[in-house]
Formats: sequence, structure tokens, C-alpha cells
Amino acid sequence: MNTRRILLVEDEKHLAEGIMLNLEAEGFETVWAADGNTAMDQYHAGRFDLILLDIMLPGIDGLEVCRRIRAELGTVPILFLTARDRLDDKKEGLAIGADDYITKPFDIEELILRMKAIFRRQTWLASEEISGAIYAFPGGSIDFRKFEARTSSGTHRLSNKECLLLKLFSEHPGEVLSRNMILDGVWGYNAYPSSRTVDNFILRFRKYFEPDPARPIYFHTEFGTGYRFTPQGETTND
Repeated sequence: MNTRRILLVEDEKHLAEGIMLNLEAEGFETVWAADGNTAMDQYHAGRFDLILLDIMLPGIDGLEVCRRIRAELGTVPILFLTARDRLDDKKEGLAIGADDYITKPFDIEELILRMKAIFRRQTWLASEEISGAIYAFPGGSIDFRKFEARTSSGTHRLSNKECLLLKLFSEHPGEVLSRNMILDGVWGYNAYPSSRTVDNFILRFRKYFEPDPARPIYFHTEFGTGYRFTPQGETTND
């Protein structure tokens, strides 16, 4: 198994050194960047399996680094290291494409557990046991390796979270997926995207796959319950 490469973006040198020491003891290869601009340079220079990204950075902050990576269609998982404990700040990070966050001060064991949870979700996304590398239904096809959806409206580049959620739907056709099931499978147990965040994903899927997004036949909202994917199509009152 190849060693996982981690990009650590943290301006506090002593904290960064402590994190790197512990990650290397766990077998990870770690590259350090002390500011947002250096982080972008390192990101462009190499391949990483995960970015540990502080929000409060000199130069461009961590939120902007995340925005730029996602704007470049980068799918590398991002875990925010943040001193901010306001729920709105955490929701903003998740909304712009972060996979998880941990609030300072944190226990290094919890950080490693969260990293491993992200890697498990990525391994599940790459697995082909149920839906295969390419999942096809009448509304289009999803390539989980290339992060692409091909539909009658064209080819759409998918984010990591979009792929994870589509993978979850493809493995549970016709089932109502509760918010907790989606939370655990796509975001992780301790992340808190709002119901509106998940609704926005469903709206995007409707634009990609539905013949008429205003009258969905594939991606349904079950109000007060969760969400449902019907690959063969079903008319509802959504």
C-alpha cells in the first residue's frame, strides 16, 4: 500500500511540528505549508491524499484556499483545523467543499481517527462491489473514478461530496435515506451540514439528471424524513 501524503497547512510552527511528528509515527508522509499562498504552491506541485487546513492563515485564509482548490475541480479531501467554534463557520467550511473539521485545541488521536474516517469514505467511493466504477440509469451515467456525470444536458464535473452522495443513492435505490444516514455516509458523524445543504445537492442532481427539474422523477425529497433515489423514474409531488 502506498504511503498516504498529507499537506499540513498551519502557521503555528510548534503545533505544526507536533502534528507532523505524530502523523509520521502513524506512517503518513507530511508536507508543511505555513501560509495560504505556499499551500497553493505545494498543492500544485504534488499529489496529496488529504489536506489538513487551518482557517486563520497569513495571506489568503484557509477558506479561500479551499475555494480555490474546489474552483480548480480539485477533489482531494480537506479537513479544517479551526479555532472557530461557531456553528455558522463550520457550516460555511462544509458548504464550500470541506470534508470535515476539528476545533482547536484537539486531541491528536481524534484528529487521526477523523483522517482515517475520511480515508474509509474515499475507499468506499472507489469500491466497485455494488454500483461499479460507472453507474448507469435512464437519467444518465456516473463515473466514480473520473468524478463525472454524463447526461442528456452534457458532461458535468462532480465534486467529491457529490460523488459520495450519488454513490450512497446508487447503493440504496428506492430507499428513503434519512439525514443521519447521509450525514454518516457522506460527511462523517460529527459534521453538521444543514438540511438546506443537502437540499442544494438534490437541486444540483435534478439539474444534471432530470428531464424536467421542476417535476423530478429520480431524486425526491421526502419531507420530514429524508431523500430517495428512484433509478427507473417515479412521478411524485416534489
